[in-house]
Amino acid sequence: MPSELVELSGHIIDSWTLPRAWDIIMDRGGNFVVEEMRVGIRKTEPSYARLKIEAPDDDILELILSELQQFGVVLMHGADAQTMAVEQNGVLPEKFYSTTNLPTQVRVNGQWVSVEGTEMDVAIVIDRIKSSAFSRPMHEVQVGDQVVIGHDGIRVQPFERARERDAFAFMQSSVSSEKVKVLAIHEIARQMKETRAHNGKILFVLGPAVIHTGAGRYVADLIRRGYVQVIFGGNAIVTHDIESALFGTSLGVDLRSGEQVEGGHRNHLRAINAVRAAGSLEKALETGLLREGIIYEVMTRNIPMVLAGSIRDDGPMPGV
Repeated sequence: MPSELVELSGHIIDSWTLPRAWDIIMDRGGNFVVEEMRVGIRKTEPSYARLKIEAPDDDILELILSELQQFGVVLMHGADAQTMAVEQNGVLPEKFYSTTNLPTQVRVNGQWVSVEGTEMDVAIVIDRIKSSAFSRPMHEVQVGDQVVIGHDGIRVQPFERARERDAFAFMQSSVSSEKVKVLAIHEIARQMKETRAHNGKILFVLGPAVIHTGAGRYVADLIRRGYVQVIFGGNAIVTHDIESALFGTSLGVDLRSGEQVEGGHRNHLRAINAVRAAGSLEKALETGLLREGIIYEVMTRNIPMVLAGSIRDDGPMPGV
């Protein structure tokens, strides 16, 4: 049975990091043995745990390790971070490591090196000659860049819960929607029918929430029925629509069950990477990579689509 030794350190008990790690291991079909554990006696003292993780196969073990690294779990065998060279400008190797927004270090030439400019959802490029590492967005990688892949030689420093703050506070969100939406929806539907009856055109302005909430299939159906003549959107709507078409997820959440998918946090980047490797949205359609979804319906019906980008977009998706 595949196994891996890992360690956690810090305020892993009062921040619930350790029990959350145990839950992930068991929920994903693995098991664990606590080989060593030291509990900090005072508030300022860190705790330490060494676990042996076992899984039914290598794929499940890889998924478990991928999720655990977000909690600061470190593999103990001491190997350097693995890399693979970029073969096409703007396209990452298939098993690229996707960063979080947490401080991250990678092991280079036997030493832990801080990743420069860490931000969410980018790749890590290593310069072994200079023993340095830096983050790089997908669209900026160049042929020959050594991109970190897999889970070896990576450690993340998780945020720890402030002791003076309650772990849970009821109704603290600044956004609370309690208004009835049914009447507004019926009125919009009535106006859409009336507009089309007079050969009018309907513009849809779409954001990623359409996909996150599972409403993408309904918009696709409206397109098939002829209720959409123009679409305005951005990188996110295209990215998550194609993520849902390829993997059945949006931001890593299964759109049918509502459950988080193991390793799914990087699915939107995998979707972008796949289309960039194909060359364009049109090529993705021609090759059969794209077979369903909003973008599929739009492109097969030649519906005008205006996509605006920003400097913070992941990827971006070709065409944005």
